[in-house]
Amino acid sequence: MIGDHRTHAAFSARAMIRAALAMVVALWPVLAWAHAEQGRAAGFLAGVHHPISGLDHVLAMISVGLWGAQLGAPAIWLLPVTFPVVMAMGGMLGLLGVHLPGVEIGIIFSGIVLGLTVFAEWRPPMGLAAAIVGCFAVFHGHAHGVELPAGASGLTYSIGFVMTTGTLHAVGIGIGVIHRWGWGRLALRASGACVTTAGLFFLWKVLA
Repeated sequence: MIGDHRTHAAFSARAMIRAALAMVVALWPVLAWAHAEQGRAAGFLAGVHHPISGLDHVLAMISVGLWGAQLGAPAIWLLPVTFPVVMAMGGMLGLLGVHLPGVEIGIIFSGIVLGLTVFAEWRPPMGLAAAIVGCFAVFHGHAHGVELPAGASGLTYSIGFVMTTGTLHAVGIGIGVIHRWGWGRLALRASGACVTTAGLFFLWKVLA
């Protein structure tokens, strides 16, 4: 029974990775056509930096890792894989100039909601958890896409912000291992409350 579950989890992880690679291959010609090759290095470095340029982005992405760690397998890998894959799709919308309303509010609400899930140690069905993470990932990705520096490569820029996002998820997972201890569970819940409070502050600033 346990072996079957692990086999299924490994198969699902491989399927998600194949989907992400297929998407990158499919989008390659569009990105290469849209931006000059000399912008590759600048695009990559800008992409690496962009996710950490705003505290709202950072807190939401770390919270994905925290929540995954709280939920355990398979969420501990499913949520951090779902977010970058869907975020890359949102980034493509931004790169292509597709308008998405409420991006800034969506990003802020991602911190509020993800903070609440960590605070409450909410354990929804796995599909619902992935859908919540994926929904917010679209907004984060779109924000990255529309802020591509002039002349930079869209492909390397996308690789850069996906890599940084994955690193932030890994930080959240690393912190989340303290969930195995009683004091650690309390600390994670407190961190979720802090993320939600920060999100509410950001919302107040936007609406004020």
